[in-house]
This record gives sequence, structure tokens and C-alpha cells, in this order.
Amino acid sequence: MAMLGLRGKSLLALLLACLIALVPAALIGWQVVDSIRTHFGEAFARNTTLLQREKIFAPLSRELALSLRLADSEVTRQWLRDETDVAKRELFFREAEGYRRDFRDHSYFLISNRTHAYYFNDGKNPHTESARYLLRADKADDGWYFNTLRDTATFNINVNHDSQLKVTKAWINVIVHEDGQKVGLAGTGLELTTFLNDFIRSREAGITPMILNRQGAIQAHPDPRLIALNSVSGKGQAARGGLQLGDAQEQQALRLAMRQAESRPGEVAMLWATLGGKQQLLALSFIPELGWHVVTAVDLNAARVFDGPWLTPALIALAVLLAALLLGFAYAVEKLVLRPISQLRKSAQAMAAGQYEVALPAERDDEIGELSAAFGVMAHKVRSHTSELEHRVRERTRALEEANREMAAAHKKIDDSIDYASLIQRAMLPDRQLVQALGEKHAVLWRPRDVVGGDFYVYRAGEHTLLFGVVDCAGHGVPGALMTMLAHAAIDQAIVDVGMDDPAGILTRCDRILRGMLREERSGHVLATNMDAGFACVDLQARTVTFAGAKIALYYSDGDDVGELPGARRAIGDKRIGEYQNAQLPLQAGRSFYMTTDGFLDQAGGELGFGFGSSRFAEMIRRHARLPLDEQGQAFSATLAEYQGRHAQRDDITMLCFRFD
Repeated sequence: MAMLGLRGKSLLALLLACLIALVPAALIGWQVVDSIRTHFGEAFARNTTLLQREKIFAPLSRELALSLRLADSEVTRQWLRDETDVAKRELFFREAEGYRRDFRDHSYFLISNRTHAYYFNDGKNPHTESARYLLRADKADDGWYFNTLRDTATFNINVNHDSQLKVTKAWINVIVHEDGQKVGLAGTGLELTTFLNDFIRSREAGITPMILNRQGAIQAHPDPRLIALNSVSGKGQAARGGLQLGDAQEQQALRLAMRQAESRPGEVAMLWATLGGKQQLLALSFIPELGWHVVTAVDLNAARVFDGPWLTPALIALAVLLAALLLGFAYAVEKLVLRPISQLRKSAQAMAAGQYEVALPAERDDEIGELSAAFGVMAHKVRSHTSELEHRVRERTRALEEANREMAAAHKKIDDSIDYASLIQRAMLPDRQLVQALGEKHAVLWRPRDVVGGDFYVYRAGEHTLLFGVVDCAGHGVPGALMTMLAHAAIDQAIVDVGMDDPAGILTRCDRILRGMLREERSGHVLATNMDAGFACVDLQARTVTFAGAKIALYYSDGDDVGELPGARRAIGDKRIGEYQNAQLPLQAGRSFYMTTDGFLDQAGGELGFGFGSSRFAEMIRRHARLPLDEQGQAFSATLAEYQGRHAQRDDITMLCFRFD
């Protein structure tokens, strides 16, 4: 073995370990799986059936209880005595509407035994007090009704397709009694697809849940083609058949298991049978309140049933055995192969770290010995080059570290200052006041280009008036945010001086205040200190909206048309003083109002990178004007994001919407 190379030694050790470990492990695993599969399969089938029974019984028992109350209602019985009485008819349908809302399927039906008129209402079709159709004793599709009246039971559950209504449901049929007479039928239905998805259809492989009635007819199955529709009429079972098992002996065993389950409700009866060409375990549990058998068919070859306390000890024992075998293999490989390689790896790591005087493995006459000799030569050649390089790197590293520390400190100071400015600017916005005062009557889109920006919006409330405003100060980032501080103070003072009901006066007064604050010194350059603004005063008593703007317009729409009140052509603080005039509109129900800064209209996007534009903005307003304002705000944001695509945001964006219905 000493003459073998490294690869030969590894292959020989691996081959011996596989022969030792795999043969006994396979034999033990086969015996363990074969012995516990049946035990866990039965426990799994029993628990699954009981769980499925509760999933079906709880919602159906609620629907049955509501159906019994509807059938036993004095209002129902009184109207069935005299269907021509208009007052009793109106009282019944008013009460039945409350039941309809409580039913899971939001539907109910009522049949008069005197006229055979079928009344039905649900949440999908228009409500009607007229009969949907008349049932006939000579019509095969209506046999379920007449068989139900002949039955001694108070109710039944029938899975049936109503060809008149074009629906397939699991119908709960409750007989209406009056003075010992059967005067009609009332109840509800569960839409079959929903019923199968909620209670029957299983997503686990190898599990087939289903429901049988007392006669063995299939009432629910993951495959709707197997369901015995209209089994109450006596024709569905004959047409569809019951559960098809392998032979007559298995059919007899199924009937015995059903009788056993009926005699002990709440327990599970079990049998083995051939279903779909496969040997499967059937578990049955009876629900006497519904007259249904809940059945679970488990294919132990496909279902995952090995989750339980019996599996864990077996797996532990197998793992211990495999671990012992692998430890033996690992010891052999460690001694023959890995230990020399590990020593060589440590030497290589030490060399990479700059320690070139390392101990290499002892000389050997195989590949490891050749590799050790090559490592020694490499270490001698690299040592001389590394010493000089390390000296240069240390000098450069010290200089870079110092520069990085200074840069990080300066960057942190800037970030902290901007974050603090953002906190102050956000605190200035009237978000809380708008939400508390207006709620769903307003929407705001505020999106600064940087952490802080030059846009903000205004809200003031008087006794009968509300003032809304949108302001766009010159500049972005920190300069723009500082301008908003001055602008906000100027607007507050202007509102105090002029009042809320004169937007044009507010603009004029604000212009004077800002010019007094920002007197330009005679210097070699001029800074932009102007701002766009728009104010709308809503008079809730007079039902009017008074607007004035400085390069900001007021848009309004009822969903059919879009109107615009343009602002003045000069901004506040412009080189030439602007003249601002009030314009007035009626505050009509259903009419929404919008103000936006030019950041929205100028945003680049589309294939050619053009601005969003006023025309596209007006069409966006018209298309969404009838939506609630919070949904409009989401739609505007999504529309802008879709148009913008990968283009960068050019300017701060602010949009304020309000509506008073």
C-alpha cells in the first residue's frame, strides 16, 4: 500500500467504506420502513379524517342552523299561507335579505308547496321578489324536491346542478312545517367549486378526501366528474354510482365500515381497498347531523406518513450506525491522506501570511513529497520580493487610512446635518392636521428630489373656511429647504395680515415680506430667491372655492371634463412685481381639485425623455377623478413612476388634492 499514489489510497479506502456501510444500512432500512409503514399510515389516515371532519362540520353546521331558523321563521310560514299578501311578501323578503348576508354563499331559496314556485336570491344577480321558475312533478330535474317532501327527515343536503339557475351547489334543503303540514322548502347552497377548494381538495400527494351519503353516493370529491349530482331524487346515484372499489368483497367491506361509523359517530372506521387501481387505506367518520360520511383515501406509497414518534428512534439508530461506519472511514482517510495534506495546507497558509520559515511534511516518495519540495522552492523565491513590497504597502496604507478617517468624519457631519434638516422640514408639513380634519377628503404626493427640498404645502382651517396651498421655492436640497423656512414664515405672516379668504392678497403680502427679508446686495452674481405658489380658499357655507396662483394653476374635474384656473405669470420674489387676482368656482359635489408644482409637469420620461406635460397631466386627472382621493394619489404616483422609468428625478414634486362631497 506504501507504493500506491495518493489517488489510489483514497479510492481504496472509499471503496472499502461503501461496502461496509451500504450493505447493512440498506438491509436495516428496508426492514424498518416495511415494519412501521402500516402503523404510521393508519395513524395518519385517522388524524387526517378527523381533521377533515371538523373542517366540514363546523361551517356546514352553521349554514344548517341558519337554514333551520329561516324555515322555522313565523314570517316565512305566514307568507307561505298566503303568497298573494303583498305586506307579508315584503316582510319575508326583507327578513330573508338579512339571512342572505349571513349565509356563507350569500344566497337563499324558498319553495312554496302550494304553488311550487321557486324563489332564489344571491349576491351576484339583481334582487327579485318574483319566482325564478315553477317545479313540476313530471320533470326529472325536479325530483329532488318531491322526494325531499316525501322523506321523513327534517332536512337533507343534496349536491345538484340547477339547470334553470345554471349553478352547481351543495344545497341545504329544510322542510317548512305549519300545523303539522309540509308547506314548503327553504335553505341555502354552497358553490361547488368553492366548497371543494375550501373543504375537500387536498394539496398533499397520495391523499384523496371525499364525502359519501348514507347510500354510498359521492357528494364531494376532488374530481367533480365523480360526484353523484341530484342523489336525493334517486337518480344521481344510479347515474354516477358510488365509490368504485376493486371487487364485490371490498364493496361489502365498505358497507360494513359505513354501518360501523354510523353506530359510533366521532370515531374512525378503517379498511384496505383497491381504489383507482392502487391498494389504499380508507378511513371513514360519520357526521350524524349532516348524514354524511367523511372518507380519506391514503396511498401509503405516495403520501408522507413517516412523521411521528416511531420514526425518530429508527432514524437515530440508523444514523448512529452510519456515523460509526463513517468514523472508521474518516480515521483511515485522515491517517493515510488528510493528515499529510492538512500539514501541507497549514504551511501554505503560513507562507501566504508572510511566514516563509515553515515546517513542511517529511519527505515521501509519492505526490505529497513532490508537492512539499515545490512549496519549499516557491517560499525561497517569494521571500525576497515580499519584503520590499510589504514596506511600500505599509507606507501607502497609513496615508490612505488617515484620509479615509477624515473623509468619514466629514461625511457623517454632513449626513447628520441633512437628516436633522429633513426632520425639521417634515415637522413643518401639516400632515397630521390634514388627516385629522379631512381624512379621505384629501390626498398629498410629496416627493423631494433629495433628502430635503424646496417644495412644501400649506393647510389652515377657520370657522367655515379652509385654506390649501402648494409652494415651490427656488433651489433643491439644503438651499431649497432653507428657502422653505423663510417662505413658510412669510406665508404665516401674510395669512395673519390678510386673512384666509383672500388668496391673491396672501400672495401679494407674501411677495412684499420676502422682498424685505432678501434684499440683494450689490455683488458680482445674483441668487435665485423666487418661489411659485398657489392658494385655494374653500368656503364650506357658501360652497365656493377662491383661487389665486403665482405660476401654479388649480385644476378641477368631475371625471368628464378637466378645467383649469391658471396662476399669474410671475413668481413671488421675481425681478418684476407680479399682479395676482382671485378667481372663484362653485364647490360642486363630485368635483375634485388639484394643485401641483412644476416638478410633476417637467419630469422627464417616456422613450424620448420629454417632460410629463400639462396635457398628459390633465388626461391623468380626468381618468381617475371619480376614484376616492387616496386611490387617486396612488394612481398618480404609479402613473408618474411608469412614465419616468429609469430617468432621474429632475425637481422636487408636490401635489395636493381635495374634494368635498
